[in-house]
Amino acid sequence: MKRSELADLAAFVAVADVLSFRAGAARLGITRSALSHAMQQLEKRLDIRLLNRSTRGVALTDVGRRLFETLQPAFAGIEQGLADLDLERGSPSGRLRLHVSVGAAATVIAPMWRDFLATYPRVQLELELSDGPVDVVSEGFDAAIALRDFAAADMIAVKVSDPWKALVVGAPSYLARLGEPATPEDLEAHQCIQYRLDGAPFPWPFMREGTNRKIAIHGSVTVNSSELALRAAIGGLGLAFINDVVAEPFLRTGQLVAVLQDWSPSYDGYFLIYPGRRQVPPPLRALIDMLRTQRATIRRSTDPGLVFPGTLAKV
Repeated sequence: MKRSELADLAAFVAVADVLSFRAGAARLGITRSALSHAMQQLEKRLDIRLLNRSTRGVALTDVGRRLFETLQPAFAGIEQGLADLDLERGSPSGRLRLHVSVGAAATVIAPMWRDFLATYPRVQLELELSDGPVDVVSEGFDAAIALRDFAAADMIAVKVSDPWKALVVGAPSYLARLGEPATPEDLEAHQCIQYRLDGAPFPWPFMREGTNRKIAIHGSVTVNSSELALRAAIGGLGLAFINDVVAEPFLRTGQLVAVLQDWSPSYDGYFLIYPGRRQVPPPLRALIDMLRTQRATIRRSTDPGLVFPGTLAKV
């Protein structure tokens, strides 16, 4: 078998496994167009259609399904054999693609990524920051680091951070104009940075002495990233609802002030979420092991330049 033919079959398995050209291309580290071209070449060479493509997605034909069922165990065996070699060498290699919430980037990744890459120099770490939910498998990620609520029933969730609180913060200039809210209901009179998760407005939760409240806030600015919400708050555009670890450097310098602290809700921490039905790739296993080892020594202080590389460090 020619090398190009084997590569095309590997590309077919990647697409068939997740039924997505985007996720398959991400897994292989190639462009979507290159993957589509490989599939066209394979189908032309075999003179049979393996995939049905439509605007709604990708589906296997009956022949494609049978071919996938034959090839998948073989390629899984190859991947496992290479993974075993990496473990024997003690040096995991390859790309590790993670979907990471902004708070988790500050709390989990920033304190340890230098050590991780120094220990495993053959690993390429690729991060996509987003606070919204993610389908790890269909979107081509090896894992996500987010709230446990984002873990589907068939996923494994490993706790990788200490508990944290959410704070309402604002710039001193903003609070000087409009005053500090004394209760969550006072937010009705304030400009609040509105937040959308998965397209839906996010009501701000509050908790005090066993009392829980959710407040539908209002404001002129709507974002889908806590990084942008933090930027807007520092710029005096309104109040923001932010992870305390992310906000702490700016509270320390006086760029932000925390309000309603008696009502701050607590969260159990961040979790590393990954598929439970697959062999764990060596780079991901190495990350899990290092996070478990270093969790007890993770520092609560964070350099703003590490929280959002190249962005908030300039605020």
